[in-house]
Amino acid sequence: MRWRILALLFAARVGLGLQFQTMASVGDDLAGVFGLDYADIGLMVGLFMAPGLFLALPAGFSGRFASDRTLAGLGLAALALGGAVSATAAGPWTVGAGRMGAGLGFVFANLYFTKMAADWFDGREIATAMSILVMSWPFGIAMGQVGHAVLTELYGWRVPFAVASVYCALAAFGMFTLYRTPEVRAGAAPGRMTWLLPREWGLILCAGVAWGVFNAGYVAYLTFGPLMLEARGTDPLAAASVISVGSWLMILSGAACGQIADRFGRRDTILTVCIGAGVVALLLLKLPGAGLAASLIFGLLGVAPAGVIMALAGQAVAPERRAFGMGIFFTVYYVVMTAAPPFAGWLSDRSGTPDSAILFGAVLFALVLPAALAFRLLKAAQRAPQVSERR
Repeated sequence: MRWRILALLFAARVGLGLQFQTMASVGDDLAGVFGLDYADIGLMVGLFMAPGLFLALPAGFSGRFASDRTLAGLGLAALALGGAVSATAAGPWTVGAGRMGAGLGFVFANLYFTKMAADWFDGREIATAMSILVMSWPFGIAMGQVGHAVLTELYGWRVPFAVASVYCALAAFGMFTLYRTPEVRAGAAPGRMTWLLPREWGLILCAGVAWGVFNAGYVAYLTFGPLMLEARGTDPLAAASVISVGSWLMILSGAACGQIADRFGRRDTILTVCIGAGVVALLLLKLPGAGLAASLIFGLLGVAPAGVIMALAGQAVAPERRAFGMGIFFTVYYVVMTAAPPFAGWLSDRSGTPDSAILFGAVLFALVLPAALAFRLLKAAQRAPQVSERR
């Protein structure tokens, strides 16, 4: 049953990536229509994440009053509505308002999809389950990178927003009608314990930083990678296709990486190798003719440990405090994700090329390692007193 539920969560969560990618895919067209620069486009990308700064904690608390299914379904409905607002916009302010509305839905859907998967796979194959769930995000983004580019070229910039909205609306219907609560939690009193223990604060903050900088580096690759290839003479559609290779490969490599971590452990070694490869791949984008090789390395190795990083959140907090812990986790994530894209765009405007934005993405990617190392040290320090007590 839990694998069928994971398949449902995967399919529904694809809509989050599909809706997020709309702005990066139609950015050039919006720049021409509304006179936007790279910093404005980066701001529009960041607006999708902005509601999480204020709503991630309330979203975690709201689990005391409504079911996971209801909150995730309403989040998907808000994603659909926000995309529809952007699709019908007459100016950049309305596009931005639609992005923020979709971002509001993203906060709830993303948090409760993660919690649902953690509840169903608590203590068994959690890295594999999280890896599969996390792959729904790049799957939706990869669909958007190619599909949105084709739709924009054929029908204009409004259609990608509309198509993503229809998908999210269908996903909301599927969530309301098909999701089931795991039996072990069916009779539990929701939200009886919400506040974190002192040791859990450090763990969840480290996990949030690791997840935030990892995703911010990935977004820099998605947003500015095509622009870098275009600056070196690649056709826009071909550039989008080359960069999308990384996201398509991530779907397979991420699931494989989670399985390897669950079976053999060695999570620190896996992270070091993969994050190092991701940094190298981002730097390779600067070399003429190296775009495809960079995307292959990035997809096969660089972004493969996404589920291993996401699993840190499930390991940081006890199940009865998980909803609130996820609120903290995603608050940190949204702080990083809201600030990073506009800053990357500002760097690109200042230098006149997307190279500096990609270099910034490489720095963000590299920061995953110290955050994950801090998590492991705190976790080890937490276990040490417990061992001493047993002795």
